[in-house]
Amino acid sequence: MYVQVADRIAGQIASGRIPAGAMLPGERALMAEYGIALHTARRAVRELRDRGLVITVPAKGTFVVEQPPAD
Repeated sequence: MYVQVADRIAGQIASGRIPAGAMLPGERALMAEYGIALHTARRAVRELRDRGLVITVPAKGTFVVEQPPAD
């Protein structure tokens, strides 16, 4: 399930709906939006970090990183 959530968010990042520099919703907001458990929300964010799409700044939030242009 976490991969599906990560894929949906990644799609929003790729389309520009969530632009570079934007802060992702917090874990509780992700839980409410996708109807998932806290652990699943955390795994989805970790998956996005592993893909290089976001960075997490402690005590600040998780932010979309600038993506290189597609060739």
